[in-house]
Amino acid sequence: SELFGHERGAFTGARERVRGKIEASAGGTLFLDEIGEMPIGAQAKLLRFLENRRFMRVGGSKKITVDARLVCATLDALEEQVQQGKFRADLFYRIQGITLVVPPLRQRRADIGPLVRRFIADFAERHDVAPPRVGRSASAALRAYDWPGNVRELRNVVEMVTLLRAGRVVRAADLPEVIQRAARSLHPATAEAMEVRLDRPLDETIDEIVSRALELESGNRSRAARRLGVSLRTIQRYASRLRVSVH
Repeated sequence: SELFGHERGAFTGARERVRGKIEASAGGTLFLDEIGEMPIGAQAKLLRFLENRRFMRVGGSKKITVDARLVCATLDALEEQVQQGKFRADLFYRIQGITLVVPPLRQRRADIGPLVRRFIADFAERHDVAPPRVGRSASAALRAYDWPGNVRELRNVVEMVTLLRAGRVVRAADLPEVIQRAARSLHPATAEAMEVRLDRPLDETIDEIVSRALELESGNRSRAARRLGVSLRTIQRYASRLRVSVH
């Protein structure tokens, strides 16, 4: 019914005629996401449509012709699915036209920076907030993480920091703990080192230094003050501005 639509009375609850996704795509593009998850029965029906571009709505008797471009996407290895009997071989060969293989995000880390900038701009406009600036520690942490959820996971993280750090600097400490752990495991020997850019405002640099010290001391402000050689009151003042969890 979702793909082919249905006629009124075709099944319980079908009170009116409904066009399916195939019929709605006439003259355009039919995008089938995760086609590897399609049940075998539905695969057979889809194959029949692809052979002659004609189908009938569920409960219907009239053949409908649709001319549409077909685009399919999947995370599954369809060749293996065919060998295991989970995906029809005839449908696999029918949809195997121009194939675009998109590597996972962990294999194209150079794309992370441009994606982050694009997502920040989009979310700042959508939520009507000032876009944050991603600090060096946060950038390094984002590149160190493997992103098992790929671009969708990255987009979700960027939306979170865009809201929580609107108009401010995003630090590694602002990222989810799983990303922070990945960064620490990748560079354990350099955890106490950081680069300082001379083309950034001094306040931002100080914020990042204080944030790093608090991160290394698990939020303990007294130890962070001793590490930086400043007074506890100074750390308290900056921690309040940074809105970090300290104790």
